[in-house]
Amino acid sequence: MTAALKDMLRPALRAGYAGFARGAAGLGLRPVDPAPVHFVIEEQDWAIRRVGTGVRDGIEVNHPGRVALVLNAAAARRRVVHFGSQYLWVAWAPFLSRSNRFVTSFFHGKPEDGPDIARHIDAFLASEPHLHRIVASNSLLMDRLRGWGVAPAKLVRIPIGTDTTLFHRPGAAARAAARARYRVPEGHVAIGSFQKDGVGWGDGMEPKPIKGPDLLVAAVESINRERPVHVVLTGPARGYVKAELDRRGISFHHEHLARYEDLVEAYHALDLYLVTSREEGGPMGLMESMASGVPVVSTPVGMGPDLIEHGVTGWLCDIDAGAIAATALAALATPDLEPVLAAAQVAVGVADWRIVAASHWSEVYAPLITELA
Repeated sequence: MTAALKDMLRPALRAGYAGFARGAAGLGLRPVDPAPVHFVIEEQDWAIRRVGTGVRDGIEVNHPGRVALVLNAAAARRRVVHFGSQYLWVAWAPFLSRSNRFVTSFFHGKPEDGPDIARHIDAFLASEPHLHRIVASNSLLMDRLRGWGVAPAKLVRIPIGTDTTLFHRPGAAARAAARARYRVPEGHVAIGSFQKDGVGWGDGMEPKPIKGPDLLVAAVESINRERPVHVVLTGPARGYVKAELDRRGISFHHEHLARYEDLVEAYHALDLYLVTSREEGGPMGLMESMASGVPVVSTPVGMGPDLIEHGVTGWLCDIDAGAIAATALAALATPDLEPVLAAAQVAVGVADWRIVAASHWSEVYAPLITELA
């Protein structure tokens, strides 16, 4: 690791220490936890923390006390240290004891996504010799990492998980209540987008291109010409999307839900879920929708091609607003959606947290714990 790269990463490391100081009390965590596996999460209650929680809780059933969630990895010695994203790994890597066994999840990213991402990937590949396992959530990432020269023996494909007992199909009364709760006008098609697609954690007026918020609003505008649309939004930093929907005169309702469990009712209000991203690891909304009985139209990113068989478990389309809109209209015009929804519920079973957590234990953690013995 060069001195210049260490200088570049030190601000991120300092931010990690500050995050630990603010967040440890709330999580009830200690700087050094006796668990042999430390899963490093972010302070924000978003995707990385949710993945870490799903993995830990799933493993806890059969292997209690073996996985701890931590915000600070500095004190770890002779532990399996799993970073919830490759960004966290790159930030911490130069400063950690080599007595550990290191794992990172690699959710998304390619040089074409922009110069900052390209520099990050260069740093990641420079740090790769110190990693013992890399968890990729989908086939596209596995192929990409192999193409970059990452050692195949380090790569493990494990989906991002979802709770298939929490997310479920609603009855008629629950669906009616959810549509009232999210203010879906009579006769409108409720289209969902539950993500973070603005830069930063503020209002999100600057769009995050890889999440495709521009494609979302353009596609919804086209759909709205054929069928009246009401967009249901959750997640932080949605300012750009809200401003664009408002400018285009499209009905919407947005809430940044306080509890993850509240997403269940949000899915129950929907007629369709759109994934308009240019790059993804999952997204979580894909699996949650499939488990909730909501038809999905997705660009061919992340876990989409692994879980969606076009026209059978959902619909795939090109990364283009016109293609997204046309595919969405075709999906909405399907005479009988029941076979698609039933097949989707079966297909998403591979991403149930119980299976995902068991795979982390058997394919990643248990072998590396043995190496520490």
